[in-house]
Amino acid sequence: MPRMTETDEDRATRPPFGLGWRLHGDGRTVRPGEVVLPGERLAWPRTIGLGAQHVVAMFGATFLVPLLTGLPPATTLFFSGIGTMLFLVVTAGRVPSYLGSSFAFIAPLTAATESHDLPTALGGVVMAGLTLALLGVLVQVAGDRWLRAVMPPTVTGAIVALIGLNLAPSAKDNFMASPVTGLVTVVAILLVTVATRTLFSRIAILVGVSAGYLTAVVRGEVDFAKVEAAGWVGLPTFTAPHLDLAVAGLFVPVVLVLVAENVGHVRSVASMTGEDLDPVTGRALIADGLATTIAGAGGGSGTTTYAENIGVMAATRVYSTAAYWVAAVVALLLSFSPKFGEAIATVPQGVLGGAGTVLYGMIGLLGAKIWIEARVDLGNPINLMTGAVALIVGIADYTWTLGDLQFAGIALGTAAALLGFHLMRAVNLVTGAVPDPLRPLDEPTPRSG
Repeated sequence: MPRMTETDEDRATRPPFGLGWRLHGDGRTVRPGEVVLPGERLAWPRTIGLGAQHVVAMFGATFLVPLLTGLPPATTLFFSGIGTMLFLVVTAGRVPSYLGSSFAFIAPLTAATESHDLPTALGGVVMAGLTLALLGVLVQVAGDRWLRAVMPPTVTGAIVALIGLNLAPSAKDNFMASPVTGLVTVVAILLVTVATRTLFSRIAILVGVSAGYLTAVVRGEVDFAKVEAAGWVGLPTFTAPHLDLAVAGLFVPVVLVLVAENVGHVRSVASMTGEDLDPVTGRALIADGLATTIAGAGGGSGTTTYAENIGVMAATRVYSTAAYWVAAVVALLLSFSPKFGEAIATVPQGVLGGAGTVLYGMIGLLGAKIWIEARVDLGNPINLMTGAVALIVGIADYTWTLGDLQFAGIALGTAAALLGFHLMRAVNLVTGAVPDPLRPLDEPTPRSG
């Protein structure tokens, strides 16, 4: 029977930081029932081809964040490549992943830039990254049971949902700048999603944005002046951050989303490869936290592990981290072309509005997906009230100013979810008025007596 997991001997003989790979089989094929493990690789031509697939998979989603927030695309791509390399080193090559732009940063970056300026917004990214890295240290030392107790699915689902739905007005504003272009983008994304079961359907956002972009070009909505003036080779634009606690409330909730995304990614890879990756969960959080901190320190967006690239691994059964090193190098090379960066920056509002309509709605429904997969009982008043209050506060963008600090919808909605759930549950432990909210939906209620 083909071997699918690394042995202790395999791990002991691997070079430090996961920078060495054993050749899998003949290096050309993956036999039925086998997978190419993180510490293995195919022949380099095939590995380079797989790395290119990972670049294509992350491309559309990674570039949407700088386009929607006003950050330089080339700079974001540069730190995405650096962050991916850092992640692979810190996790010792055991967790294959590409670190692309996190959608969770769109709302706080937009709000902080509008209320303050770009350096202050980048300071918020740095604070989020440092917080995530510290949480990673705690998880690595003490395990993640305490984290699951603080953030049960009821709370996590509500926070993820409100972060996505908080962006609905932004999607509408961009869409209405050119409804025809926006509609073409939305329709293309929807159709490509169900067109095939291949990689093509996994890059639906990229294809949809491309279709919308071509429509915008035909309609005369794209200005190529800056592209023509830009050079082919040059450094990305770097911006120093300004740390201001006034925006901390906007960015701290993002950390909870990044924790959920990273832990989910590690567990997904573990289930697909048969590896026990629990010991490196903390490392993954530390790595993403450091990558986000570095990105914010230089003018890039916060990063996260990418589900798009999990799709590529699932389709190819190749989990080799060598392919991710290739993807990271390609990203860095592209970031050193100002002309390429300016070309990306020409994507017009209508296209962004169409992509945002799909994307922000998807983020919102990912919160509901968390509830469904965890079998959260929304018939339980504690779960119901937690989600209800948090979503309205987040979507309506409630704002509370306290001295020099301003807390907007995402921060207040997150606080409502966390504090509301735990306060109601604490009182209920005394009164016993309703069943335990952490009891899964299909689990029978314990009978007394």
